[in-house]
Amino acid sequence: MWAKLKPYFISIFIALGVGGLSAFLIRKNVYIYSLLRKPPLAPPAILFPVVWTPLYILMGVGSARICAQRARYPDDVFDALLNYTLQLIFNFLWPVIFFNMHTFLFAFIWLVVLWISILKMVFKFSRLDTTAAYLQIPYLLWVTYAGYLNFMIYLLN
Repeated sequence: MWAKLKPYFISIFIALGVGGLSAFLIRKNVYIYSLLRKPPLAPPAILFPVVWTPLYILMGVGSARICAQRARYPDDVFDALLNYTLQLIFNFLWPVIFFNMHTFLFAFIWLVVLWISILKMVFKFSRLDTTAAYLQIPYLLWVTYAGYLNFMIYLLN
């Protein structure tokens, strides 16, 4: 049983680790959010870690499911996981750009690239495992919402 679950634990740990490290790097600047003029529908700051934790778990589960296909489709799995890694890097850096650098327009542009890479990942995942792809939809929707917040914060500040 452990052999079946181990890839899931590792993948979830990696995704949560990326999110946790990013959060650690911005911890001294998160207060900026409370000082910004925010658009309608802007959530309280406490909601962000509550939402991101299950999203990282879903990312990890999805990537583990894709990894499980590597014996049958090695090249496609490599390509999908490369895209997964790329979007994870963009995800990791967005809070640093937004909170530490305070460059809201650049952060928005970065977020658009992240959104495109997530969409590309969903398509690549869907060719190998539709469940893995569907698990990424909440993430794509949340980043869409984050794009609205980021762009409006740029305009208002």
